[in-house]
Amino acid sequence: MNIKETARQLPEEPGIYKFFDKNDILLYVGKAKNLKKRVSSYFMNEKNQIGKIRYLVAQIQRIEYTVVDSEYDALLLENNLIKKHQPKYNSALKDGKSYPFLCVTNERFPRVLPVRKVIKNGSAYYGPYPNISLMHTLNELIKTLFPLRNCTLNLTEKNIKNKKFKVCLEYHLGNCLGPCEGLQRETDYTNSISQVENILKGHLSQVMEYLKSLIKLSVEKMEFEKAEILKNKLESLSNYRSKSTVVNSNLNNLDVYSIQSEKNIAFISYLRVVSGCVVISRVFEFKKKLEEHDSEVLELAIAKITDEYQSRPDEIILPVKVFLPDSPIPITIPAKGDKKKLLQLAYRNLLYYKKDYLNQKQTLKNKYKKSKTLERLKTDLNLSDIPEYIECIDNSNFQGAFPVAALVCFRKGKPSKSDYRKFHIKSVTGIDDFASMKEIVTRRYKRLTNENKPLPNLLIIDGGKGQLSATVEALKEMNLYGKFQVIGIAKKLEEIYFPGDSTPVHIDKRSPSLKLIQQIRNEAHRFAISFHRRTRSKNIEKTITTKDDARIQPIVALPNLPSE
Repeated sequence: MNIKETARQLPEEPGIYKFFDKNDILLYVGKAKNLKKRVSSYFMNEKNQIGKIRYLVAQIQRIEYTVVDSEYDALLLENNLIKKHQPKYNSALKDGKSYPFLCVTNERFPRVLPVRKVIKNGSAYYGPYPNISLMHTLNELIKTLFPLRNCTLNLTEKNIKNKKFKVCLEYHLGNCLGPCEGLQRETDYTNSISQVENILKGHLSQVMEYLKSLIKLSVEKMEFEKAEILKNKLESLSNYRSKSTVVNSNLNNLDVYSIQSEKNIAFISYLRVVSGCVVISRVFEFKKKLEEHDSEVLELAIAKITDEYQSRPDEIILPVKVFLPDSPIPITIPAKGDKKKLLQLAYRNLLYYKKDYLNQKQTLKNKYKKSKTLERLKTDLNLSDIPEYIECIDNSNFQGAFPVAALVCFRKGKPSKSDYRKFHIKSVTGIDDFASMKEIVTRRYKRLTNENKPLPNLLIIDGGKGQLSATVEALKEMNLYGKFQVIGIAKKLEEIYFPGDSTPVHIDKRSPSLKLIQQIRNEAHRFAISFHRRTRSKNIEKTITTKDDARIQPIVALPNLPSE
């Protein structure tokens, strides 16, 4: 399968894609709301692309992709992969441009702060947030729902007991409940922090119901401005997607595996998660020889992948139980939560890979079948070469009116529609299929010769001995006769005529070579008929318009009548 066909086979899902060159060096990482449309766009209108993109496309030899839940997730994963691999054609993303997190600090009476840098000090980090305004909206919402301190005071039990601190303006504004003077108990504050973390983890349904109740209460109290503010926050929260499945700072140093087996092959998806980010996403094929159980295949796969990637995870996430002797690494089979979502993400990528694998396998099977058919056609027609390039011509007219012709092209047994051609008959009047065929053959192959373009291996004429003789006459006049094989196919008995032989050849009706000839002939007939119908419709419409104009013209040309 070539690279354009690979692009057309991608799923219409959000995700990231990676381009590799012939040396398997990563050239570019990109994100997409729709992988199929985005990646396919690189291979359309290549002449109109800017030089850098055109040069990138010319180097692409392999495409990898990872499906995620949303465009937001794709943006996060793209950011992480660019920073990790620094591909040649990606703009450099430096740490100074990192997306911010919301941090719940590791201290007594924790604070919630926006930060750019993650520090391993026991604090909890949520994000990152590519949409910074959304992060600030969320932070403001948290402050509205749960008044928390924002000071840097050291609120130890001893300092509070000794009344070392006094409440500040934030307390008087209602933005803090005064834990510095012991006005808020630590248990109440801790409960508020737990609710804040629920919001940051994406558990928003309860919070949204709470906001709706506040809006209703504000409307009942005729506090419409407050209700409008709360409504805007609710809308912002509704637009906020629950936290990413590919980024969660609480998940660190994990290997995630998923598996699906067929009779003779198993597909295994592998995700490497470091500091909450997916840094590796691959799917492997394992040939099964003895119909091994999934757990047995996973045992072998884990050993192989761990060795290949030199992975030393703190935890392995699996869909089924396996036995790893003497392994110090704990194994988890999650039933819900963040780890379950990672397992589901691995499985989704496995399914897409499997679909691609089966499509490619079918494509190869079809190519093999086409190759065998062409070899059979070469034998049946006694050709010198395998006819990888075949053209077919058909005429069409209606009682001698609107004569046209059509040419179709098949390359390697498949239609090549960009090579299809349509012709208006110019030199023939009345019904004369033989003369029409001669004109079209002359025009077609004189042009190919003048432009130094390759000639077909086989030309099929839709018609019997008459049309074939006209074709041969045209080729002889151009000194092209004998440069490629020409045959005619008569419709009634599907007889194959060769030049100079009055006795037709009958190919076995079950033969794939005859079926291919019929397919090409039928496609030429379809193309010619559709072209003739369009031509006839346009001419009839033009004739009616002309007649209408003729009827109107005398009225317009009448002299002015004398006034009374």
